[in-house]
Formats: sequence, structure tokens, C-alpha cells
Amino acid sequence: MRDYIVFHINGRERRVRGAQAFATLSRYLRYDAGATGTKIVCEEGDCGACTVLIRRSAGAEYQPVNSCILSLAQLDGASIVTVEGLEENGNLSRVQQAMVTCHGAQCGYCTPGFVVAMTALFERSDRVDERAVERGLTGNLCRCTGYEPIIRAALAVDGRRMPRIRERYPALPDASDAVSIEADGRTFFAPATIDDAIAFKASHERCTIVQGGTDFGVWVNKREFAAPAMLWLGKIRELNELSAAEGGGATLDVGANVSLSQFAEAIRERVPELYRILELFGSPQIRNAATLAGNIANASPIADTLPYLFVAEAELEIRGTNGTRRVPIISFYRGYKQLDLRPDEIITRVRVPIVHDTLKLYKVSRRRDLDISAFTAAIRLAITDGRIAEARVAYGGVAPVVLRLTRVEEHLRGKRPSLDVFESAGRMARGEVAPISDVRGSKDYRLQLAENIMMKFWFEQFGAVAAPRRAEARA
Repeated sequence: MRDYIVFHINGRERRVRGAQAFATLSRYLRYDAGATGTKIVCEEGDCGACTVLIRRSAGAEYQPVNSCILSLAQLDGASIVTVEGLEENGNLSRVQQAMVTCHGAQCGYCTPGFVVAMTALFERSDRVDERAVERGLTGNLCRCTGYEPIIRAALAVDGRRMPRIRERYPALPDASDAVSIEADGRTFFAPATIDDAIAFKASHERCTIVQGGTDFGVWVNKREFAAPAMLWLGKIRELNELSAAEGGGATLDVGANVSLSQFAEAIRERVPELYRILELFGSPQIRNAATLAGNIANASPIADTLPYLFVAEAELEIRGTNGTRRVPIISFYRGYKQLDLRPDEIITRVRVPIVHDTLKLYKVSRRRDLDISAFTAAIRLAITDGRIAEARVAYGGVAPVVLRLTRVEEHLRGKRPSLDVFESAGRMARGEVAPISDVRGSKDYRLQLAENIMMKFWFEQFGAVAAPRRAEARA
């Protein structure tokens, strides 16, 4: 077992011991590695000025991530590329030159992040279209240039002539051995087995599991949070598994280390409605780091994946010193941030059923992209012979936990879909929720959403069919 972490920055090996391992990557880059092209602005993972490329294994691609909310301790065995590492034989890279030619920079503060995120687009593509550029740069904010010249710069790049980053900076040899670091009264542990992870968690009462760090990193930066014990599961290979379970692939088994980007690709064709929502979940930088298990364990009532998991009736595999148990996700939350998870237990896998019924997911936020939800919903109907044979409805942002609206479900069951039925379902939904007012929306706003979303669903799913029928009846 090692007491240090090792990683590469632009091809050069770095070793970190002691308290420095608890620093964020962005601060290490600027103040220790001299890579000052990486900028620190929001320190929340929102602006993308700190974007770097990270590759963790030979089988992985370089992916953009936010370095401001990533701890060095999470980077053992990683290869990191900053904007300084993109140059080609002492000259600007083709992406950098395109930004100059197309006047894509003014103050330049956001420019390195844009350049790094844009470079990632060409790791697997020779050309990109405007839609791909817009999605790929969702996590990068510019306040002075405007996005048109930046998008033009990306469209002007001929990726066929670009050397690939993965070829210039190969992955490090597999670093599978465990790491344990103690400094200043804090402990970091990266075990190689689940049993070791469970034992560590059981023996450290205030243990914090850190995976993507997309929430943890914000706490560290904005609230000066210092976890007495940090547990990182990234070295446990079996938690990387993402596979279709037995039974014709009707269920996906998603390991605790699987990122939201990986999960999104797995459900792109299987559940396109969920894929659509995941595209709005956060930027590529966030989705490349965050995990499905982390989104569940964070226990936010506005977590974007939870409404689908509730109506799909997903199940969690949980392991502890007493063995393995399975917990339905609808019974996992006992109150605000209160989980059916014992001190020694870890979520190891999420079993996600693939829904083929009529399904619609909703996310209401002030911005379309990269914003915290004010309200979320999932409505799932199984329709047989023109009637609703089964209904499942889940709302988020209207209570301390995500809710299954059982009264609404019972009301819909057995009825033919009609505007009257869904209007009354909306009124009933309003009575099942208990929202609060906060910076993202008032109580009354959320109550109105709870009611209106049922009618919106009806018009989107059935309105186009029902409207001609009403016109024929009037004639």
C-alpha cells in the first residue's frame, strides 16, 4: 500500500504526499505545477475556465472535467492534459489557431477552458457540426466575446490534420494498488477491493465517499468543508461494470463507479427520453465526473435521475459487513438526506429497469442547460385497449424527498386518457405535495407546476390525437 499518489501532467510524472493530496487539482496546477493557463473563476464547476483533459486507463478516452472541484487524491494513475499541453511542436494547436483566426477571445480568461473542451470534441471526430459544438461547450461560459466566433472556430478546425491527444500522451500503467494518506488529522483511502472499502467505512464514523466530487468539491471550496475521512472507490474494478442483466436486457446493472456520461450512452437507444434529460443534467465536464450512484446517495429531492428511477422501480445493491442486500429505491429515502444505509454500507450497484411504456420526463429550471432544477417529474403509463392499465408518477422538488404520487396513480388507473381525467389528476397532485419557497421558485409556483404538468403531459402525448376527434364530433 502506497502513501502517495502518482499522476502525469502533460506527460511529466508527479508524486504527491501528505496534506497536498487534499488540494483541488486547479490550485495544484496553478500554484505548484506552474500550469497557469488553467483559470480559477467560479470554483463550483459551472464556468469551465478550469477545464482539463483526463484519461484514467488505456481503454479510456481523454475527457474534459472541471479541475476546480476535483481533489488530487482522486487522480492516482491519471494522465492530465492542460491547455499548455496542447501545443504542436512549439506552435499553437489547430484549435488554438482557429480561436485566434475567428476572433474567439477578448479578455481571454475563459479561452483556455473553451480550447480544452473544444479539443476533446476532436478526439473521436474529424469534423463537428454546430449542434455537437453547442452540446460540447455547454459547460463553458464566456462573458465578453459571445459564442458565435467561438462556434465558428470549432467549425473551422479540420480534425483530420490534428494529432490526437491520446497518441501524444499515453495512459499510465495500471495503478491498482491501494493508497492511504494521513495528514493534519485527515485520512484518504483508495482501496483495491470492496471488502477493504467496507472495513474502512465501518471504522471511520464520519467517512465521506467521494466519487465524482461534483458536490463535495463545491462544499470544499465554498464552505471550507474538510472531511475527516475520505473514501474513493475508483480502484475497485468490479464497480466499473455496466451491463445488461439477464432477461433480454430489460435491466441495466450500473456499477457505483460508472459515470453519468457512460450511463447516458448505455440508455441512448434504450430509453431516449432519459437520455434527453441527462443531456440537460449538467455539462460534459460534470457528466464525465459524476456517477449515477453518487446522484442517488446525495439524496437531493431535485436530483435529475431520481424521477425516472422511481417510476422504473429501480433497485440498489448495498454491501456491508453483514453481506449484500437489495433495497427498492422508493424506500431508500427516509427523510431529507436520510438514507436506508448503515454506517458500514456502500452502494455497489444500481439495477435500472428499461421502461418501454409511455414515458415523459420533465425538468423545470431557470436555464435550459447546466442549472439546478426547481421541479422534476416522471409520468409512466401502460395502456391496454385504450385504457390506462398501470400508472406511475413521481415528482421532485415538492417535498423533502422525491415522491411517488400514489393517489394520482390510483385515480388514473383503469381510465381512458382524456383532458378531464388529467385535469383532475393535476388537482389531485397539487394536494399530494408540500413544496417550500427558495431561490429557485416559490411554493405557489411549484404547486402550480404540480398541477399543470399533468395537463402538459396529456397534450403532448394524446392531444394531437384527441383534437381531430373533437373537431369531427362538432361537425
